[in-house]
Amino acid sequence: MNDTASTQLLRRVDRPAPPSAFSNALVFGWRAVLKFKHVPEQLFDLVMTPIMFTLLFTFVFGGALAGSPREYLQFFLPGILVQTVVFNSVYSGMGLSTDLGKGLFDRFRSLPIWSLSPFAGLMVGDILRHLIAGGIILVIGLILGYRPEAGVVGVISAFALLIAIGFGIGWIFMVLGLLIRTPMTVMTIGFTAIFPLVFASNIMVDPATMPGWLRVFVEVNPVSLMTTAMRGLMSGDATAAEIGLALIAPVALTAVLAPLTLWLYVRSDR
Repeated sequence: MNDTASTQLLRRVDRPAPPSAFSNALVFGWRAVLKFKHVPEQLFDLVMTPIMFTLLFTFVFGGALAGSPREYLQFFLPGILVQTVVFNSVYSGMGLSTDLGKGLFDRFRSLPIWSLSPFAGLMVGDILRHLIAGGIILVIGLILGYRPEAGVVGVISAFALLIAIGFGIGWIFMVLGLLIRTPMTVMTIGFTAIFPLVFASNIMVDPATMPGWLRVFVEVNPVSLMTTAMRGLMSGDATAAEIGLALIAPVALTAVLAPLTLWLYVRSDR
């Protein structure tokens, strides 16, 4: 091979552009989706838990609280959507804790990628879980007689709010996942913290029937504010104030905990 041919083979080419942060997030999001294939019990929990809660509460409490299961479902279904998203957010921390325990994040640090892409990927997987669970609940509700008065537009708006709620709350469990390397401990602490917020809310009953001291807490409970906005969006009478109040907690959690998550991630590499 002569020098000219060698020069042509070894000619300098431009380095490919590095993948964008959005591209990195999608790759890690796809990784989160693949976990459903390799850890099918997560998919089982995702499907069965909302079905169980919807059917159980509708038929056990519906007649006593609203006169009939169908009437109660009109009140209850938007709230069970919020409850399901809050519960599903715990899996973010569990997945993160599992990955850290296996040393996967040590490998991610060696890659030329956006530093937050593993967390963004978990969030993408969370959004998919929220949409699947919410869709299952809505279909069951429609079969049982639930009718969203705002129609398709109201449902789409409500699901957009659900995604915002799940995105904000997910950061809590990301932080727990970084601090606690045992997935079961993350789950125990997570559910211990969110159970009082979920059940001491207006998801299942009208707070007007509660004792005064409890009603004061329920009315300012972020879960109650989210549920009120969800009901308004599904029925078509949500106000800007209700939606704004529902978004306070997710926005504040994202603003505070997203930087903290990155700081803990960087700090753990030292």
